[in-house]
Amino acid sequence: GCVWARVGSLQPSHPVPPRSSPRTTPRYPTAPHGPARFLFQDVCALLAQACQLVHLDQEHLVSKVCQLIHHLLNRFQVMVDEQNLNFLLSYCISALKQCSSWTHVEILQALAALVYNNGPKCQKYLPDLLGKTGLLVQFSDSAQPDVELRRAAVRSMANLCLSVPGQPYLDESYRSVCFQTFLSVLQSSKTSDVDDITFCMLLQNALKGIQSLLNGGKMKLMQTDQIGSLLAVLKKCMFHGLPGLSIEMPTALYPAPLPQYDKRSPIKQEQSEPATFKQKKSKGKQKKGEFGEEGKEGLGDAGNESVLGTDMLKLHLGDVQNSPCSDPRTRASDVAHVPAGKDHLSSHYNSWKRISSSESEYSDAEGGIQSKVRSYQANVRQGALACFLSAIKSIEKRVLYGYWSAFVPDAPGIGSPQSVSLMTIALKDPSPKTRACALQVLSAILEGSKQFLSVAEDANDHKRAFTPFSVTIASSIRELHRCLLLALVAESSSQTLTQIVKCLANLVSNVPYSRLKPGLLTRVWNQIKPYICHKDVNVRVSSLTLLGAIVSVQAPLPEVQLLLQQPSSSGLNNSGSATPHRFNSSEQWRKALPSEGEPPDNPAGCTSSEPCWLLRLCVSIIVLPREDSYSDSDANFPSFSSVYEPCPLRLESLQNDQQILCVTLLLGLNHSENPLVKAAAARALGVYILFSCLRQDVMFVADTANAILNSLHDKSPNVRAKAAWSLGNLTDTLIINMETMGQSFQEEFSDLLLLKMLRSATEASKDRDKVKSNAVRALGNVLHFLQPYHIANPRFREAIEESLQALISTVQSEATMKVRWNACYALGNVFKNPALPLGEAPWTMQAYSALSSVVKSCKNFKVRIKSAMALSIPSKRECYGSTEQFCQIWSALVIALQKSEDTEDFLEFKYSASLRTQICQALLHLLSLARSTDLPVIWETITENGDAIKSYVLQYLKSGVEENEAGMHTDLYERERVLKGAIEHLGGIEKQLEGKARVRVSAYLEDVLTNHANATELTEA
Repeated sequence: GCVWARVGSLQPSHPVPPRSSPRTTPRYPTAPHGPARFLFQDVCALLAQACQLVHLDQEHLVSKVCQLIHHLLNRFQVMVDEQNLNFLLSYCISALKQCSSWTHVEILQALAALVYNNGPKCQKYLPDLLGKTGLLVQFSDSAQPDVELRRAAVRSMANLCLSVPGQPYLDESYRSVCFQTFLSVLQSSKTSDVDDITFCMLLQNALKGIQSLLNGGKMKLMQTDQIGSLLAVLKKCMFHGLPGLSIEMPTALYPAPLPQYDKRSPIKQEQSEPATFKQKKSKGKQKKGEFGEEGKEGLGDAGNESVLGTDMLKLHLGDVQNSPCSDPRTRASDVAHVPAGKDHLSSHYNSWKRISSSESEYSDAEGGIQSKVRSYQANVRQGALACFLSAIKSIEKRVLYGYWSAFVPDAPGIGSPQSVSLMTIALKDPSPKTRACALQVLSAILEGSKQFLSVAEDANDHKRAFTPFSVTIASSIRELHRCLLLALVAESSSQTLTQIVKCLANLVSNVPYSRLKPGLLTRVWNQIKPYICHKDVNVRVSSLTLLGAIVSVQAPLPEVQLLLQQPSSSGLNNSGSATPHRFNSSEQWRKALPSEGEPPDNPAGCTSSEPCWLLRLCVSIIVLPREDSYSDSDANFPSFSSVYEPCPLRLESLQNDQQILCVTLLLGLNHSENPLVKAAAARALGVYILFSCLRQDVMFVADTANAILNSLHDKSPNVRAKAAWSLGNLTDTLIINMETMGQSFQEEFSDLLLLKMLRSATEASKDRDKVKSNAVRALGNVLHFLQPYHIANPRFREAIEESLQALISTVQSEATMKVRWNACYALGNVFKNPALPLGEAPWTMQAYSALSSVVKSCKNFKVRIKSAMALSIPSKRECYGSTEQFCQIWSALVIALQKSEDTEDFLEFKYSASLRTQICQALLHLLSLARSTDLPVIWETITENGDAIKSYVLQYLKSGVEENEAGMHTDLYERERVLKGAIEHLGGIEKQLEGKARVRVSAYLEDVLTNHANATELTEA
């Protein structure tokens, strides 16, 4: 009792240093501060005394005392002195050998806390722990059935591998044992009896162990099989749990032979590169600690799937080679890089513009457990990337580049999907921290790659039966530019944005642009200029660094000379800020070669006395430093409003590069912090998506979708309302493209993006009415667009059910007329999709019931019209479900027809004719599909209300050519044809029923038709 009382009174005496190195996550919470004081030796003495009191045959108490060791060392981050450490370690090792297996997890947790940062003091215990028959080796073996026990053992082993500055590290034999153990863990697959969180924690511990071996042990990876196995598991874990992606990895990766890498030296121009950009290594070290941190963020950090299509680059990033004056050979080359097929798109969609960092890509309906799982999966991906960063430093560059194609994207061949790479994570991962980690790794790979990349060449079209290595590397370089620029536009996190720009700077510093077709630097230049005035100072600094890298590339490169010759108004306004600018001619740099009499020390080739805009910008920053952040609403940047004002010209009338400028500006402004600007940009995108020159470009549609979905989660109601309207327009174009372009467009459109649209629109349907009205419209279109393979996909099933319930509840709600009208319209769109189980699924009855109720009783006639239209859409009898369901719909339409003139609002009366027209069309449609089992109820209704129905149908038939509220044009002959078809159909059924039931629906309709014919003859006479 005295011992436990003393434990309760313990408080730390002073701030305790963290129990982790900069490379490792602080495993334990920081200790609280209070007035009470204690010494570390008190805790150690207390724990030693507790162990002396508890004998190993008292297993329950052994478990409790180990929990106490684990708790106190973690809670107070106690530095255990060597004497007590030896005693406590001996106690734990003896307990592991003697106690029952049910106590082993708690004992190993205590052991892990004891050895943390105490590895050099545990040398004499290593044979018992890490020997051939060592306890940790046994418990962490792949054959160990208890995964919790295995995890605890791997954690203890990882803690043993932590290095302590100035202290000897593990012997090589023990390092090898640990490395193989960690590698075996990472190579293992999760079995069905292991929960996701436990498996994620197991992977995390193994990754931290390998990272400690690489960092602390200064381990050099030399053997090909060792490197290949490690890189294979790291690539596997890099994508662990990434939404929408499932990859199978071999047990080892093998390097590609690089004969040209050693033979070729960098070209002379590259040797003259200033040393300014050779200081990247220190940056990698600065961020290493950040990599090791075990963040608590999960997939809730961000949303999105990004598009990796080359067409989108041409459209949004300004493919200046596609202007009318460009070289046809250039265009042919770019066409070769267009990825084809649905696999390419579905594997790389992340939201070109992701959902804001406070929102989740997936619905929260899965509950807290699923959110926690996603968080742990994100931590695994971050741990794998941190480990990869350490591995890069442990592998010789000439060896590392043999694995270039496994981690760096390359443009896929026609018809083949693009392989997953680091850019897949940078574009697709929902966590901004994970995206930043991937970019840091890519930057580390690019660092010092000048010699390797110097072989790249695509300036001349090769005409060989095989693709030369130089062209392959050039293609990879172009793909890197494209992907990084996509990520630049898509990113919402300032921290990750900074990493993108730094990675671009590293890429620019190492690429031999003189051997490549021009245009790459222009795209980077034009994309980065708006970020010079970004609100985040780190983004601004890294943007200037990137501009400096461009200026320093292989001078005097004509393309760079022309960029520097841009007029000052394109780079600076009166306040010294930068604004986007594009050239009218894509080939100007080709004509910008220095003249013979021009002095070589004029890098810009300028003859004007005015300094170039970049120089003016740098001078203004130096002379007029600003400490505050820039923002879109900053009064010092008045020129933004004039630059971004929408142009009244039709988009089709603009030249290609001008179209690119408009689109790029809008996509960039969609990230604005100013809600007025963001709302205007979202609405403008909704207009642009209707232009025929853009809507058929699946890449542009995807880019716009991701941008709109981002705005749909904005905190501003106005932004959300505009985004919902634009989403409705965008989904309208999906249907238009499906009808005009066929299956090719549907297959090319990303499944993951489609799922994201479905979930986002469902969530938006719960928003205020201004958002809801267009959200339900979008839902109807997306559900209409879905293909059978989508509906069969388990990942879509829940989202489809939720979206349908959202539509049904909206139809039944007391929302505004516009909301309910759009909801009825949306359900009609849903009924047009033959792939949906209409008539079979439980939601079918709910949908028909909701529409039947609205068509009878809604005060607004326009809503009634839309509900009647929706009820007339299913094309097959089985789509209406059971006889009872079919008859309920029939009865509801008859009642609605009789009440079509009943209204308290005189303004609604003008819609009564259109309502009757639509109801009559629906009734005749039902009659043309009716089964024999449906006829008794139909006949009963006609018997009771035959005269009223007859008069309305006659009025419908003679109304002539009319455009009803549903937007359908049906002339007199078409209406007669439908009626005759119903008569013929019912006559055939009644003939089969002769003698069994006395129903004469066909005769009733023939009488209606005869009366109509007689009336027509009298009119004509």
